[in-house]
Amino acid sequence: MTRAALLLSVLSAACPLFAQVPGPPRAPVSPDYRVGSGDVLEVVVLGNDDLSRMPTVQTGGTVTLPLLGEVEVSGLTVAEIKEKLTTLLGRDYLVRPQVEVTVKEYQSQFVTVLGEVASPGRKALRGRTRLVDVLVDAGSFTPRASGEVSITRLDGTFEDGSKTRTLHLVAGSLTAEAQSGLETPLRHGDIVSAQPKHYVTVEGEVNRPGRFLLEGDLTVSGAVSLAGGLTRFGSNGVKLRRVDTATGKTSIIEVDLKAVRKGEDPDPRLLPNDVVMVSRRLI
Repeated sequence: MTRAALLLSVLSAACPLFAQVPGPPRAPVSPDYRVGSGDVLEVVVLGNDDLSRMPTVQTGGTVTLPLLGEVEVSGLTVAEIKEKLTTLLGRDYLVRPQVEVTVKEYQSQFVTVLGEVASPGRKALRGRTRLVDVLVDAGSFTPRASGEVSITRLDGTFEDGSKTRTLHLVAGSLTAEAQSGLETPLRHGDIVSAQPKHYVTVEGEVNRPGRFLLEGDLTVSGAVSLAGGLTRFGSNGVKLRRVDTATGKTSIIEVDLKAVRKGEDPDPRLLPNDVVMVSRRLI
């Protein structure tokens, strides 16, 4: 099963929309991964146990090994480090040394996962780590997740020059656009955010007043429709109450549903926590 398919199985599982997957597989290690400070290596010299070590790459980019002392390894791949150590040991100390090098702990490159996932926090990069790898490493989405995931790039930009990329994952299906988004390679310092569900409220003279999930480009007229439409006493002149999250200031926007239906007035797009108020018309 591909990691994208595994993530989709997470999206399609138990109620209400997302479920947890115990023990998610870790992101695969890329041969292109370049070692950095904080990484822990395992260096094994076959037939020479006294030369084998598990050194940590220091802030200066070096590891300390028997016979060789400090060796610069930062910025090298595992294959390049193996070749370098083999050459150094064979030059002055051993005859045809056999050296194996692996990365035991990845600490030098990471992204941060925030929001509605089972295991938020810092996730190590292991070479070409994709968005889907990090999401699976984060365990799953919580029941509060909306399926909207954003990547904020602190160092540099995406190919189109933007600093943020957003995709929408829907349980039970995986669009070509979502599949492409899940394959996005991540970079050290990226912030991945799983957004929560957002709601709007419709109150007053509608057939089913209440709280409704904000999905897509929901508008005032669309929210009234979700609430079952106007009652026989409902007025076409409705009000949209909105609180500015930055200032806390409340504003009231008047909307004429009749003019909206005729295409004469715009149909305002709703934001999280908006309240659509339908008053009783005067008879």
